[in-house]
Amino acid sequence: MQAQGYAKDSLQIKVYTEITYQNNEAKDIKLLTVFCDYCSDKQTTKIGYAALRRAYDERYDPENILENGKKKLAIILRIAKDDFLQMNEDVLMDEPQDNRE
Repeated sequence: MQAQGYAKDSLQIKVYTEITYQNNEAKDIKLLTVFCDYCSDKQTTKIGYAALRRAYDERYDPENILENGKKKLAIILRIAKDDFLQMNEDVLMDEPQDNRE
């Protein structure tokens, strides 16, 4: 039996988010935790934003809607290793440059 292709060349990162509902309407979406031991703070932030966007897209999925209350979502993000390395380079490019002469 052969492993699936994405398992070899991608990373899986688990993120917990929470959606607060009031009268069947999503009122708030919060990032709870990003499980990534090898990510820098800026990479964790970017992954967190990606998870918040995914939670926003899924907020009115019928299995997620509550009349009133909080729904916790576990979101699994798969990132290709090449894209993860590129994200690291993007983080380095986001650093402020010292323009002293």
